[in-house]
Amino acid sequence: MTTPSTSSRPDSALIVFNPNSGQGDSGVEDFAQFLKDAGVRVELRETTAEGTPETYLKGLEDFGALVVAGGDGTVSSLAYAAREYHKPFLAYPAGTANLIAQNLALPSTPRELADLFLSGQTLRLDLAEFDSDGKTRGFAMLAGLGMDAAIIRDSEDLKEHLGVAAYVVSALKQLTPKHAKFTLTLDGRRVEVEGMGVMVANFGMANLRVPITGDVSPADGKLTVIVLKGGSIASLLPKLIGSVRAKLNLGDPDLGNNVETYDAREVNVETSEALPMQYDGEILEGEWTSLKARILPGAVEYITATTLDDLTT
Repeated sequence: MTTPSTSSRPDSALIVFNPNSGQGDSGVEDFAQFLKDAGVRVELRETTAEGTPETYLKGLEDFGALVVAGGDGTVSSLAYAAREYHKPFLAYPAGTANLIAQNLALPSTPRELADLFLSGQTLRLDLAEFDSDGKTRGFAMLAGLGMDAAIIRDSEDLKEHLGVAAYVVSALKQLTPKHAKFTLTLDGRRVEVEGMGVMVANFGMANLRVPITGDVSPADGKLTVIVLKGGSIASLLPKLIGSVRAKLNLGDPDLGNNVETYDAREVNVETSEALPMQYDGEILEGEWTSLKARILPGAVEYITATTLDDLTT
């Protein structure tokens, strides 16, 4: 079992926060004050519509750690931009779902998060990147083409009123999702499949830390490619139930055959139909027919008290 390493606590923190994430009440100012009270030098920077990761991270080399408070998209984009600085990174949960923080089993209150920061506990994990529209972007959780992206896209207008329940309502509307033929190139090996979507995952847990599928590790130097088959979201329930039972050591994880998984360091997905695409909850405008992703082993030193065993589905 890989446990978090413990070193001296950071003596300073750059805190980048998105004031519009979630319900806009992250408590990040209280968190910053707790750190100041403990003798940590703190600087807060607010994200803006005109800002870029490079401007937010200017001078990061002069700080002992980076804290990013926002939704998963904000967190992963700044983790990716900051990877060359080699600073401990706290994925402060301030969005709607906060799946990265959930995977890392982070606490939710400013006081508990400050205590975790001050503990000096970290765990080095993989990050990933993908190419699209001439740009390379990073993701910590997963990127997807098809049904999962459609669920996220259709939940946007509901988040303000329903919070995380917006994703459930949107999922229930996916009665007849678009199907496509997918050509997967996995470290050079070609596979052809059909389904409702393909997800390329680094972390493996959805809301409430329910496993998406088994055998996903964020520290194995590989991406897990998940093909969603079947005719509707209801057809995926047996596999989901099986994953939960396996995680709880209650039985066989292989209930149903509507999910196929593969692993690879480099993944290229091509589709017969243009589909919506998302990465860590961020929707790319338009629809897409390809996704090319690769793993970045051990790229982020996350501040967390969880173990690798608890992170692996």
